[in-house]
Amino acid sequence: MKIKCIGAFFFLGATSMLYAQEVKDTISKEARLEEVSITGGRSKKRTVVNTAVPIDVIDIKQVSMSTGQVEVNQLLQFAAPSFNSNKQSGSDGADAVDPATLRGLGPDQTLLLLNGKRYHQSSLINLFGTKGRGNTGYDMNTIPIGAIKRVEVLRDGASAQYGSDAIAGVINVVLNDRSSGFEGNAFYGMNLFKSPGDNDVVSDRKIDGNTFDFSGNYGTKIGTKGGFGNFTAEFVNKEYAIRNANPAMYDAPRQRFGDAKSQNFYFFGNIEIPLSDNLKFYSHPGFSHRNTDAYAWTRSADADGNIPEVYPNGFNPIQDTSISDFTFDNGLKFKVADWNVDFYNAFGNNRFTYQIDNTINATLGANSPRSFNAGGHSLLQNTTGVNATKEFKVLEGLNISFGSEFRYEKFSILKGEEASYAMYDVNGNVVTADTDPALLVTNPLSGDVRPGGSQGFPGYSQEVKKSRNNFAAYIDTELDITKSFMISLAGRFENYNDFGSTFNGKFAARYALSQQFAFRGSVSTGFRAPSLAQKYYSLQFTNFQGGDLVTIQLASNDSSLAKDVGIPQLKQETSLNGSFGFTFNTGKFTATVDGYYIRVKDRIVLTGNFSRDDLPQDVQDQNPYIDQAQFFSNAIDTRTKGVDVILSYNETIGNGRLTATLAGNYNEMEITDVHTSERLRGKEEIYLSPREQAFILASAPKTKINLSLNYRINKFNANVQLVRFDKVTLIGYGGADDFQTYNPKVTTDLSFGYEFSKNLSLTIGSKNLFNRYPTLQTAHVTDGNTESGGIFDPVQMGFSGRQAFARLNFKF
Repeated sequence: MKIKCIGAFFFLGATSMLYAQEVKDTISKEARLEEVSITGGRSKKRTVVNTAVPIDVIDIKQVSMSTGQVEVNQLLQFAAPSFNSNKQSGSDGADAVDPATLRGLGPDQTLLLLNGKRYHQSSLINLFGTKGRGNTGYDMNTIPIGAIKRVEVLRDGASAQYGSDAIAGVINVVLNDRSSGFEGNAFYGMNLFKSPGDNDVVSDRKIDGNTFDFSGNYGTKIGTKGGFGNFTAEFVNKEYAIRNANPAMYDAPRQRFGDAKSQNFYFFGNIEIPLSDNLKFYSHPGFSHRNTDAYAWTRSADADGNIPEVYPNGFNPIQDTSISDFTFDNGLKFKVADWNVDFYNAFGNNRFTYQIDNTINATLGANSPRSFNAGGHSLLQNTTGVNATKEFKVLEGLNISFGSEFRYEKFSILKGEEASYAMYDVNGNVVTADTDPALLVTNPLSGDVRPGGSQGFPGYSQEVKKSRNNFAAYIDTELDITKSFMISLAGRFENYNDFGSTFNGKFAARYALSQQFAFRGSVSTGFRAPSLAQKYYSLQFTNFQGGDLVTIQLASNDSSLAKDVGIPQLKQETSLNGSFGFTFNTGKFTATVDGYYIRVKDRIVLTGNFSRDDLPQDVQDQNPYIDQAQFFSNAIDTRTKGVDVILSYNETIGNGRLTATLAGNYNEMEITDVHTSERLRGKEEIYLSPREQAFILASAPKTKINLSLNYRINKFNANVQLVRFDKVTLIGYGGADDFQTYNPKVTTDLSFGYEFSKNLSLTIGSKNLFNRYPTLQTAHVTDGNTESGGIFDPVQMGFSGRQAFARLNFKF
């Protein structure tokens, strides 16, 4: 009731707004970039190179037409140098949601917007076998490519403008607004398997990973005053692409490593209706549903978690995840005393559930079910806000924006069926701390106690329902002191009912030495609120470490276990951001160079795994069935330095036109401090081990370079894209010097397109034309020493090899 009252008061009395920012950018291949308006500033008169902060505009239609990418994350991975997203394998829920980062920071340190409004996060939290462990984040693949007009990437700290999560920057997805006609896309791609090395890798088939994508986008006018409706339906079906270590050469503990099977369905709309000359209504409804089947680690025939009478040769559990995602944004735009006002409500919900198939609860023996409902989690977010902006004739122009918003969030854990999480004794009773050890079910082959729960992923044993609310207010100004010099100031106050208040500010400036050359820079403070999942998520699960199966208790931050070992309550992460660079533009040639510095304090990560012997004695006595424990903690401080360089050139050659873009990112992160709780003092090497630190530092390669060439002549066009990923170093289970090096690799994409008419075009091509794979870890795979259990880990470039594809585009 309190929340409803506050929301009603805010909705009726708010007189400000988060805004309608319109700026321009750098990376788009469109010839007239000055007509593109995007995220990052509030003045509508900014052009492509006269913003004070670096921004990329990516024409999704053009990029998707020339590549074999059917997901937003992977498309951006190969289009934007400072964006990194990894396909995962054997990482539980992360096999269905690719963790994505900007400038090498955490997946939850980049804010995602949909048409300028805050988008809801995924309810998934990354746990192990993946980058960004301990982090939540956004699932960009809940938005269909067919519904997107462009993606705008603000590569600068923006918490003072947008609030939590915007430490690394902001990604704004802009929906199609075409008001007439139908446009469809049919895509078919397939991997053409050829083993790297000397037949070190095997697959089920020579042709696999077959992918079919069909999208239809329809635009129609509504009324006679410029209203429109734009609607997209899209369906994607993708088959397995297995990349096992050759069993004739390696005794790998995982027999089904590879890309997961998935099936996606989307429906999105973008509606705008003028209600009068001064009042406009808009709505952005969206729904997506995704099923993903991913293989977990192999349970061998003699494993404690296997019943040989059921699976004589062992088994490979399958995690069947189901993601239902819903968004519904509505608003009104109008003018009050020459102020442009935007009043809106943005609702989003993400529901993620697990069905574990081809598995068993070994403590139930041969009578165990083979499939379990393991429960899941969900996240609801509702944001109500109002923005106001106005330009004033002060000096060469002053733009003032101010606003406020109220946000409500609710995180839930959905309990699984009992047998998915419980351990049973020999009499079929659930094991508790009081169970006689003589009654525990053991493996007669090893004498060890059998693990409970569904193998591959244990169910959630308790329901959790937690919520919070947040109030924010901001002001943002941009002043053109002269035609050559502009400054921007922004400040934002936020109050969370679960941890308190924070204030952040930003200053940015741009000075043009000429019409072609200008310097620009910014300095800002930022923050990220701990997510509800980080505060309240808990799970007892089994995990492979160096080929051994161990039981781990992931304790929620508010649990008695976390309190007993002195883990403090989570607080917000804070940052200091700085950037400085220059822009140069001659019309045909554009260059932007931007250096950046990001210092983050109290980053939230998962600690390392504390064995029973590492825990205080009283904690050991109270938790007799835990092999290891880990916790969420504000454990580290990091410092990131880097530079982004983007060069673009357009030239008429013969009867055609060449467009070339060279984009590069240099990024270097270091962990400057590790914060250990008092009761675990002296165990810093476990609190955040060198292995865990290596995963954090490997969230992005040190350098990433994209070269894109497009030549168009009459109805024909050719595209070449080369991406160089730098070396990545991970650490195995053998200690701080157990290095696993992934050497630099270059992937090449090639495509050819032909327009048969204005309404029909065809593109054929190949992704990863030369079949590049990550460096084979031949010395580690047999020992189960890679994080994924395969012969290589899912590093930045992917692991499925060469793909051939065809895409048909038609209009009517």
